[in-house]
Amino acid sequence: MREALPQATRRLVSDICSSDDADLSAHSPFLISRLLEDGDGKDLTWLSRNLPEAKLAGWVQVRGARQLSRRSAAFWSLILDQGLEPHPRAETAEMLWTL
Repeated sequence: MREALPQATRRLVSDICSSDDADLSAHSPFLISRLLEDGDGKDLTWLSRNLPEAKLAGWVQVRGARQLSRRSAAFWSLILDQGLEPHPRAETAEMLWTL
């Protein structure tokens, strides 16, 4: 990551990196997941300025189905043209989550 993480964005990652953590690249997989899942426009602008689209698309392809909600994974897959296959739901999922 080239630019420092904005102070307002740190609200999403305060549990995985400290405010004085200079090496955000060590936390990049978790940082990406938090920003794609919960980030606002400013957070996503920062992410797109600091991470090449190809690397972000690769992250979504490899980790998106596991680290993002189904809705977010589908959204980012469409936005980044990755064509992720939806991951199968467990049989008990319908009993636990009816939506």
